[in-house]
Amino acid sequence: MILSGVRIPIAVRLDDLDTNGHVRGAAYVLYADNARWKLVQAAGVDIDELRERAVGPVNLRTTIDFHAELRMYDTVEVETEWYWSGGRTTRVVQRLWSGDGDVLAAVVESVSGLLDLTTRRLVADPGSVWRALATRPELLGLSSGDGG
Repeated sequence: MILSGVRIPIAVRLDDLDTNGHVRGAAYVLYADNARWKLVQAAGVDIDELRERAVGPVNLRTTIDFHAELRMYDTVEVETEWYWSGGRTTRVVQRLWSGDGDVLAAVVESVSGLLDLTTRRLVADPGSVWRALATRPELLGLSSGDGG
């Protein structure tokens, strides 16, 4: 589900740079993680309630496709799409835009799950847990009645 127009702005910091003066790869992953957590908060998910339910999100795989260089003083805008398979994992595609939001800097793609912290196994239907916790599940790519 694409949430057109929803972009989370993040400023590039000095410690995000490598010795070549551009943003290092690990910072792209941090920008993506930061934007996902901001969306989770905006969706109304209470992090304490996640802990009370003894579940927590986990990344199982993350890849980055670099398209354009990011540098100091840039502001990155992160656009997030959630793809719910109905299974134990969720695919999240995040586009990082630079400039005035028209230059694609990178695409960060993650496969995530929701870990049951007691059994140490992935929850069978993570979408239903997120939907139950969220006051605005559409920000997580979920509607109130769909299977994803």
